[in-house]
Amino acid sequence: MFDGEASTPGPSPRNAIDFLTVVQQLKLTKRTGWVKRGVKGPESIADHMYRMGVMSLLLSGTGYDYNRCMRLALVHDIAESLVGDITPTCGVSDEEKHALESAGIQKLKAMLGGGPAADEMEELWREYEAGESTEAALVKDFDKLEMILQAQEYEAGQGMVLQEFFDSTAGKWRTGLGRAWAAEIASRRPGAAAQED
Repeated sequence: MFDGEASTPGPSPRNAIDFLTVVQQLKLTKRTGWVKRGVKGPESIADHMYRMGVMSLLLSGTGYDYNRCMRLALVHDIAESLVGDITPTCGVSDEEKHALESAGIQKLKAMLGGGPAADEMEELWREYEAGESTEAALVKDFDKLEMILQAQEYEAGQGMVLQEFFDSTAGKWRTGLGRAWAAEIASRRPGAAAQED
């Protein structure tokens, strides 16, 4: 019988709402790369994460664990709610970025009061960062694919040339699916040479 209550309680209402209030920053923070390039109405971090989740949903019926991919996509940038969107142009080393985001994950876990949800969030974030599981490798591709798809859309909609975003992904695809989707995106760029491999 369903009475609206889970048999094992999650975070307290106070902890859950505190956490969700902080995570709102993902909706408010515009992606750094687009801001620096002067894109009008740039996507937020949450916009980026959402489309990666939808990309994961498209894996239903494939050999990938699409539910795990959706959870990885949902969590992969969650620490940015505290540290912001740090890009290679921000002058922060990969090691420092990882340390900042790892500390952010610990703060978010503490905010939730620990427990299974907090532990899963950390586990998923660490899996994504390591990029060693099949699903994490694909979601890392989705991270880049979502970026170049967004770049292609900004190029088409705002008359911009955003070649550097495509260049930054060249030769970095981890999966055949990533390469195939990247080639399709590149083929939709009018007048641009497809430099995907």
